[in-house]
Amino acid sequence: MIEVHKLVKRFDSGGHNVLAVDGLSFSVAKGEVYGLLGPNGAGKTTTLRLIIGLLTPDEGYAEVAGFRTSEHPDKVKSHLGLVSASDGVYPWLSVREMVLFFADLYGVPTVRAKERLKELSQIMEIDSFLDRRCTYLSTGQRQRVTLVRALIHNPPVMLLDEPTRGLDVLGSKVVFDYIDLLREQGKAVMVSTHRLDEAQRLCDRFGLLHKGRLIHEGTLGELQAATGCETLVEMFLSFVERDEEQKPVDHHSKSFHRDDGLNA
Repeated sequence: MIEVHKLVKRFDSGGHNVLAVDGLSFSVAKGEVYGLLGPNGAGKTTTLRLIIGLLTPDEGYAEVAGFRTSEHPDKVKSHLGLVSASDGVYPWLSVREMVLFFADLYGVPTVRAKERLKELSQIMEIDSFLDRRCTYLSTGQRQRVTLVRALIHNPPVMLLDEPTRGLDVLGSKVVFDYIDLLREQGKAVMVSTHRLDEAQRLCDRFGLLHKGRLIHEGTLGELQAATGCETLVEMFLSFVERDEEQKPVDHHSKSFHRDDGLNA
């Protein structure tokens, strides 16, 4: 459902050519949750923007549901839903008004949109505040609304960019349950995150991204076998160390540290 083939993206930064995504290739199948993992600045969000079509690759291509982003951007957008850390809800619309507005943008017929909203509001437990203005919602409630909005047109592909940023334990559980639901529905799901502890619980397969390059890919068992490590944080650090040993040392690069995830 998602095919990324040798993607390259460069940016000009103060006269310097920065390689943000470096020959990146991976795929995500139906019913699979794929974790694109790495520290802040590794190229995760740039990759998502290339897949969606918000950025144009310098080399390579991305496909969603068989449609190449560079050739059929509208088809790509109609086949995917996006959930990002920035909820982007419209404060002075009610939840119902906002979700139905997005359904209209996606071309969902009014009757079907209302049926779909009823289904999703029960699944995501937002029935009690459907007619409340979004400005009065809690952080957790806003996240639930964002999740419903992303699913209103029933896309086969879902992209989630740092979906638990700023959420407490209960808010994060909503996201976890949501991803389980997407897997059960057979959707292709890609989660971009630096929270490796959470990714270990959520994802079926992992791509470890470092300085724009995919340094290793596999299931948890495959990564454990390759490194002898138990956790994704330990595995990632092991692969980064191997990767750095093959290149000249950059004394200006930031170091990694262990916490509840992985930050740079």
